Amino acid sequence: MNYQKQEIKEGINLHIINTNKFKTNLLSVFITTPLSRNTVTKEALIASILRRGSSTMPTTEDISKKLEGMYGSSFDCGIDKIGNKHVLKFYLETIAEEFLPQKEQILKTAMDTLFEIVLDPLVEQNQFKEEYVKTEKENLKQIIEGKRDNKAKYAFDRCIEEMHKNKPYGLYKFGYVEDLEKIDAKNLYEYYKEMLQSAKIDIFLSGRIENEESKKLVENNKNIQKLQPRKIDNTNVEEIKNVEQENIVTEPMDVTQGKLVLGLTIEDTSLDSKYISLVYNTILGGGANSKLFQNVREKASLAYTAGSNYIRQVSNIFIRCGIEIANYEKALNIIKKQVEDIKNGNFTDKDLENAKQTIISTIKFIPDEQDTELTYYFGQELANSNITFEEYENRIKQVTKEQIINLAKGINIHTIYFLTQKGGLVYANY
Repeated sequence: MNYQKQEIKEGINLHIINTNKFKTNLLSVFITTPLSRNTVTKEALIASILRRGSSTMPTTEDISKKLEGMYGSSFDCGIDKIGNKHVLKFYLETIAEEFLPQKEQILKTAMDTLFEIVLDPLVEQNQFKEEYVKTEKENLKQIIEGKRDNKAKYAFDRCIEEMHKNKPYGLYKFGYVEDLEKIDAKNLYEYYKEMLQSAKIDIFLSGRIENEESKKLVENNKNIQKLQPRKIDNTNVEEIKNVEQENIVTEPMDVTQGKLVLGLTIEDTSLDSKYISLVYNTILGGGANSKLFQNVREKASLAYTAGSNYIRQVSNIFIRCGIEIANYEKALNIIKKQVEDIKNGNFTDKDLENAKQTIISTIKFIPDEQDTELTYYFGQELANSNITFEEYENRIKQVTKEQIINLAKGINIHTIYFLTQKGGLVYANY
């Protein structure tokens, strides 16, 4: 097995993925916290602040020079929302040592650089640099306000927000403009220090890595040594339960094409059901052979796009269609028929086999992308699971038609969200 997990301190884990497929080593630090309305904006802002400068590299230009001196290494960071968790992600990619023109410890240099950016930021008078905070607050404000620009993504996020109202998964991962006003350089730095001493921290090393030597490099790093052990709450997100009547939400906007999103709940949330749900979703809307694509888009010509996403962390499926606004009811009725058809077993053995092959092909490609493989193992970590690619494939292969039908009987529409034209029809529950 090419993957190994080791505990550095309680709540801080090192994950090593040994692979010779690439000439690069990919280093990552993931900081995971519980999603909270009180902290989501601060955490999104912190990710942006940290990339601006560290204690010995106080500007982005200094960081760029350091990376350039490491044979053109690259750094990136971002924010993600996974179930009820908020994740700050930091990546540094560098060339593997055996491909260097001369022998040097570039892996140690890369580790030291990444850990300094994440764990030893630029601080002035016991707070973040005010100029950086002011600039990044404005940048974050533009990101938050710009979420309406991508109408399909906006509709998807709004359906989640309505479906998970007042729950962690309903929060927007970049936070809220009104919270930015309360954040300053001092209280943001204070929260950063609190977060570092309580968050779950996962360090990933992918590439041509020597396990024991790498573990020592991590353990001996001065910034890692500053971190204290911490207790981690691994509670999974609270699932949304079925409702007696669908929650229908319409939102008018200046659009020419309607965006229809349906949020579905899955009653069976056991571990085995995750694999059945994945196959179910692929049959329903997971590609060009799916029921949604074939019946809503191709045969009825009611949608420009038609598909579905399975979000396993919250046991939800989201159906997403771009439609002519006048086709709302027709499209909705055909979509509902596809959901009912699967409950009634109205799909073929070929549909089942095609879905399995689609998923298995995706699994086989995971190790071919360094960041994709790393993301897979991080997902396993958050799910408290340790399923190999081979086991993953086998579990998909074992899914039966009867299992899908049984699962489908416990899948119901919870929320219908429709982004429609201003002045157009507004639909109510019916």
